[in-house]
Amino acid sequence: MPLATATAELDIDAPDYLVRLEAGKHALVGDEGLHEGGQDRGPAPFAFVLSGLVACTAATLRMYMQKKAWPVGHIGVSADLHVDRDGSQYIRRTVRVDAQLEQAQRKRLAEICERTPVTLFIKRGTRIETKMLGE
Repeated sequence: MPLATATAELDIDAPDYLVRLEAGKHALVGDEGLHEGGQDRGPAPFAFVLSGLVACTAATLRMYMQKKAWPVGHIGVSADLHVDRDGSQYIRRTVRVDAQLEQAQRKRLAEICERTPVTLFIKRGTRIETKMLGE
């Protein structure tokens, strides 16, 4: 049984890259930005990847803080995808936790960030098996 599911549909009459998506039971749209020939009517594919990373990071930190009965406050996570001149890619993630925490607790949360499920998924890479169907 899969851990997660997603589907994409790009209709023949759809404007260029406007894609109807379903992530589990949630309906979304994806698109490319204007500079890529899209209409910017939804996030681009890499923005969805980064969204998954920041959502997982924030939720995992909240779960950990609650489990430890630590003070809980606002958690903000942002991520940017970068490409170096040599073509290598990296993600820069920034985490802000507005709660009365000791330095040791903040250090532990930083360690937890490096072990969230989506962080590990991205870092280790994942095999993709593709099956083509159609007429």
